[in-house]
Amino acid sequence: MPASNSGRKKSTAAEGAAKSGGKSKQDGGKATAAKQSTRKAAGGAAEGRARGIAQPVQPDATLGAIIGTDALPRTELTKRIWDYVKQNNLQDAQNRRMINADAKLRPIFGKDQVSMFEMTKLINQHVK
Repeated sequence: MPASNSGRKKSTAAEGAAKSGGKSKQDGGKATAAKQSTRKAAGGAAEGRARGIAQPVQPDATLGAIIGTDALPRTELTKRIWDYVKQNNLQDAQNRRMINADAKLRPIFGKDQVSMFEMTKLINQHVK
């Protein structure tokens, strides 16, 4: 019995690339001008500005006493808090996930000890 094709039509490489939005061998692997303009339009007004976690935030005065008052992305802000914690040996010796607050961190955390997961939530309350 011959193998059946189940009614499928064989497509060429160019048709397959056009359907999937990819590049075909025939156009030399380069995106068309229409596709490039669509990509630029999608960026639109947000082009040149950071968004989400990379968007700079302004720390308030309490947090600024620890990491500085310059606007920073949240990733850099968290990194600087961790640098401060490690520099001042504020991680709990038995449970390294817990961070002990010193005089500067206590107003930010609101208590003497927080988990590292809770820390970022509490820090986010001190940025604009």
